[in-house]
Amino acid sequence: MRGHVPRKRFGQNFLVSAGVVAKIVEAIRPQANDTVVEIGPGLGALTEPLLARLDHLHVVEIDRDLIARLHQRFAPERLTIHEGDALQFDFSGLGSGLRVVGNLPYNISTPLLFHLAACAERVRDMHFMLQREVVERMVAPPGGSEYGRLSVMLQYRFELERLFLVPPGAFNPAPKVESAVVRMIPRPQETLAAIDEALLAEVVKSAFAQRRKMLRNTLRERLTEADWTALDIDPTRRAEELAVGDYVSIANRLVRLTSSSSRS
Repeated sequence: MRGHVPRKRFGQNFLVSAGVVAKIVEAIRPQANDTVVEIGPGLGALTEPLLARLDHLHVVEIDRDLIARLHQRFAPERLTIHEGDALQFDFSGLGSGLRVVGNLPYNISTPLLFHLAACAERVRDMHFMLQREVVERMVAPPGGSEYGRLSVMLQYRFELERLFLVPPGAFNPAPKVESAVVRMIPRPQETLAAIDEALLAEVVKSAFAQRRKMLRNTLRERLTEADWTALDIDPTRRAEELAVGDYVSIANRLVRLTSSSSRS
C-alpha cells in the first residue's frame, strides 16, 4: 500500500484484488461520457480502471494523505477530487443521471445509504461494496430477522440486487467479515406512492423500534382499532411481517386522517 497506514477512524480496508475490481467494473459498465462519482477512492484500485473507460471521474475523499496521492497520480482534467465527508457531500450538486460507486466504509454505510436515498431522483444507479450483513438486510423479504427499517426504506426507493460476494482476503487489511456488491436502481418518481415520505420514515422507525412487539402497541399513538380494520392489517402482527406497501398504506392513512381533522 506504498506507505499508507489504514486509518480505523475512516474505516479503511483497501480493495487489492484485481479480479474483484474487474468484476465490479464489468457490473457497472461505465460509458465514456457517464457522470460517475466514486465514494472513498482510497489508493485508487477502482479509480484507475474506471478512468480507463471514462472521460472524467468525480471522487469524494476525506483522508488528506490519500487526497495528496490522488492529486499526484491523476490529472485534474480527468479527476475532480471533492475533499470532505461523504455524509455531508451534496451529490445532487453534480447534476442528474449520476452513477455512484464505491467501497463504502462499514462504520458509516447505513447513514450514507440514507443520505444518498435523499437525492435518488438525481441518480441513475449505484454500485457499492458493503458488509455482507448490510446487503442481506437491504434485500431481505418480509418475515425474517434481517428485514428491518433499512430494508423497507431502501426497497421503497430502489430496485435492489445483490450481485456477488467478496472474501476478506480481497482487502488489505482483511476485515473479519465477508463483503458483497449490491446494485441500486432508483424507482421512477411516479411509482412512489407515499403521500408524505418523511411520515413514512417515521412510521417505519416507530414500528421497528420495538420489533418484537405487536403493531397495535408500537403504533398505538397513531392508529386505532378502527384504523387497522380499515387498512385490513392485523394489528397483532409484528413490524417484520409487513410488506413495504403496507407501510405506505399506513402512512397515507395517517396523512388523510390529519387532513380531514384539520378541515373539520
